[in-house]
Amino acid sequence: MRLRSGDRTRPAEAAGDLALVYRGPASTAGCPEAVAGALARSRWGLEVRFVGPKEELRLGPDVLSRAALYAQPGGGGLRRAWRKMERHAPALRSFVRSGGCYLGFCLGGYLAGETPGFGLLPGDADRWISSPGASVDHARDATVQVTWAGVRREVYAQDPPWFDLDPARGAAEVLATYGNGLPAAVITPFGSGAVGVVGPHPEATADWFSDVGLTVPGDLRADLTQGLIDRVMARSGAIDPRS
Repeated sequence: MRLRSGDRTRPAEAAGDLALVYRGPASTAGCPEAVAGALARSRWGLEVRFVGPKEELRLGPDVLSRAALYAQPGGGGLRRAWRKMERHAPALRSFVRSGGCYLGFCLGGYLAGETPGFGLLPGDADRWISSPGASVDHARDATVQVTWAGVRREVYAQDPPWFDLDPARGAAEVLATYGNGLPAAVITPFGSGAVGVVGPHPEATADWFSDVGLTVPGDLRADLTQGLIDRVMARSGAIDPRS
């Protein structure tokens, strides 16, 4: 992966092609691995490494300074997760502001908001199942329908966020909406960097559905996750390696 000069305060050669995926107490087993797999399969030539309190790489400014992308996967319990992640908020904000990419899936989307969260969005993240007209009213495993780039798709969800955007605070691109019209996936700049968040789990594989007795969608493919990765990387100034 090549980075355009001037997109980061740190040299492009220092950033390299490292993608960090959080794995630790603020995540749920299986979620970091699914995100890491999606990143490894992307076209950006990323070296994917887990980062966390029990990983070889520990989350902090030093390791972030070598990365192009940081991903916060799904997990359970926003308040509990925030207690684990709050001390990392300044470093993550600095990382994205200086040109890094942030990807947030479900809990990672909640944490991109601000009550509580890293404050990376021009707005906040809120609980979709409590919103008017939501097709799901429980926090258990579910299949939800979203409209992504104009096409209706079924995706896995478990108490996903929606994104309450304030146009006065900055531009954001809505990639997908829930059935009640609320934003389900968003791309937005933050400083010189880019933030991509999604409420449900487009990275979920067939076993996520079958293991909990849900019907596997007939249109289950990896394209939504790969599209999200592509949009975040492009927004950050990364040059498509195929170009």
